[in-house]
Amino acid sequence: MKYKLNKTPEQVVEASVAAVKYAKQFFPLVQWSAEDAFRSDPAFLVQIIDEVIQAGATTINVPDTVGYASPAEYGALFKYLIEEVPNSDLVKFSSHCHDDLGMAVANSIAAVENGARQVECTINGIGERAGNAALEEIAVALHIRNDLYKMDTGIHLNEITRTSRLVSKLTGSPVQPNKAIVGKNAFAHESGIHQDGVLKNPETYEIITPALVGENKIPLILGKHSGRHAFKERSIEMGFDLDDEKLQRAFVSFKDLADKKKEITEEDLLTLLTDETIQTANIPLYSLQSVQVQYGTENIPTATVRATKPSGEEITVASIGSGSVEAIFNTLEKLVEEPVRVLDYRVSSVGSGRDALGEAVINIAYKDGKYRGRDAAQDVLKASAEAYLDAINRQIIQQQLRLKEASY
Repeated sequence: MKYKLNKTPEQVVEASVAAVKYAKQFFPLVQWSAEDAFRSDPAFLVQIIDEVIQAGATTINVPDTVGYASPAEYGALFKYLIEEVPNSDLVKFSSHCHDDLGMAVANSIAAVENGARQVECTINGIGERAGNAALEEIAVALHIRNDLYKMDTGIHLNEITRTSRLVSKLTGSPVQPNKAIVGKNAFAHESGIHQDGVLKNPETYEIITPALVGENKIPLILGKHSGRHAFKERSIEMGFDLDDEKLQRAFVSFKDLADKKKEITEEDLLTLLTDETIQTANIPLYSLQSVQVQYGTENIPTATVRATKPSGEEITVASIGSGSVEAIFNTLEKLVEEPVRVLDYRVSSVGSGRDALGEAVINIAYKDGKYRGRDAAQDVLKASAEAYLDAINRQIIQQQLRLKEASY
């Protein structure tokens, strides 16, 4: 209030009441949120919450904006507010926790135990700084320990794994292998003693079954001889609703990959279908036609790229670098004719085996902001080039969207 808003407590109450009254003219449900509520004066919180409820607020959000609270303290704050605020029974109390000290999920559950009936959270716990409370961890914890919490979220738990993977691919933010619920190793038992126990009875070490969260839900039946109808049915089963044009492009990519790989995994399909889903129509973008790299231990790596510019012009450019990837990035920087700073770059495998797809993710500083690009291909150099241009294209798309908004 003092340093950010430059307002007195009285002015903050006045502004909050006015905002809620205004919103209530248009919407039956109005949420009011107290930024950094946990570190605020509890008595003042009671006062301002009482005022906004009278003004028409229906949901009261009580955030731990900087992730400072402990579960006992955060739960106690909800208990205190619900007991002390007049008419607290007329509104829904909501938690919003950040994970700076690694306690966002525990704090959210503590809030639920003490009367919160809404939890603000994110898939995979993504968010600024250390992230937010992870939706999948809260949902599964409330389900598995229903005997303790006696709460039901209504979430379709068997969609968690696929949703997690989709969010990871769309954002370019990988999920750490040992991440609870959705990490690759979440159901892996390496210890010999653990393996022996699981083989005899899964309940010895598995409190969560893979099937509960949709792990390996869909059997692998697609291969190089699969037809378009089977491919369409699988895409629908996986939650994709593509129009005929996008489905055809995805099917062509699938057949091309099936000719190169012995086995098509669900992760491969997810990558192909996701790439097609996020294609933006009617906006001219950069399109990679080919990339070639000359490299030898005693030669200077040289990359040659042929691409189509947003103007429709096809151009071929070449450049050198300390390594193959740097040579590609230097060449693409020539193509876009603007300074590009690579902030982060990584490559990981999609699936397993020597013929697995390589997924490249890149973060760049370009023109007016920071952009993330991703792509997957069997050739990691091609994937790296496509990811670079994907990041460039995201800047173009955002610029075009801003121009459209400005024209309305």
